Amino acid sequence: MKIAFQMDPIGPININADSTFRLMEEAQTRGHELFYYTPDRLSYQEGRITARGWPVTVQRVAGDHYTLGAETEVDLAEYDVVWLRQDPPFDMFYITTTHLLDRIHPKTLVVNDPFWVRNSPEKLLVLNFPDLTPPTTIARDLATIRAFKDKHGDVILKPLYGNGGAGVFRLTTDDRNLSSLHELFTGFSREPLIVQKYLPAVTKGDKRVILVDGEAVGAINRVPAAGETRSNMHVGGRPEKIGLTDRDLEICARIGPVLREKGQVFVGIDVIGDWLTEINVTSPTGIQELERFDGVNIAARIWERIEAKRA
Repeated sequence: MKIAFQMDPIGPININADSTFRLMEEAQTRGHELFYYTPDRLSYQEGRITARGWPVTVQRVAGDHYTLGAETEVDLAEYDVVWLRQDPPFDMFYITTTHLLDRIHPKTLVVNDPFWVRNSPEKLLVLNFPDLTPPTTIARDLATIRAFKDKHGDVILKPLYGNGGAGVFRLTTDDRNLSSLHELFTGFSREPLIVQKYLPAVTKGDKRVILVDGEAVGAINRVPAAGETRSNMHVGGRPEKIGLTDRDLEICARIGPVLREKGQVFVGIDVIGDWLTEINVTSPTGIQELERFDGVNIAARIWERIEAKRA
């Protein structure tokens, strides 16, 4: 198949952790032809959705992990699959790329389905399952956020459309920084904030469960570094081997059919203790860590589903 990857610049990626690299590597092993472009090179031109980028081959050699062919412009309608893999921020630039890719999907299979990526960002899709999530409020109004904090005491405050642990704050019962943080966030962004009851179980780890076409295939645990609230690997969280509990499987059984129906082939959910906190559909991570811990080929599982859909 002809496969295009819409992703952040390939040069700086960590080839031992990046899930997009692993997907490219497995696709290449399976004989597929790869094309790479960054989202700023996606265009609408008189009815055609085009991208300016490069044929690419990859190899697992640090510092020499990719080789580009000649730069060229392609019509993405002529491709079998386009991967939507750039990281947030989930802003209007990101949203516009989903609108453009909508115009070729599903004749060209866009993974994950751009319509539902746009309408189900990670911190909002969980609102469909309030009984599975910790107490949560989404608001821009300080009085509403303050009332939530007064009710629950120890809370986590973060930007609604952030990623990688950026801008995540824990406000304990006696913390007096809420007003200042509210001023800071609203001073540079128009987006709301999300505030959740703090879950003490996070000190034992924030579990990333990987689902392929709605089916749980494994999990890794991400343990916060000493003195940190955040467990994201971007900010020093330590991945460790862990299994799926009955509660994890219960959560996945509830959300899996919804993800499958909405064309979300590769999803990573976050579970702290017994609670679902995020459903990551934009550019989930965790494939390589899970493969190393469990000795399974998750990338192959993903490609098998995609190849079956194309067949």
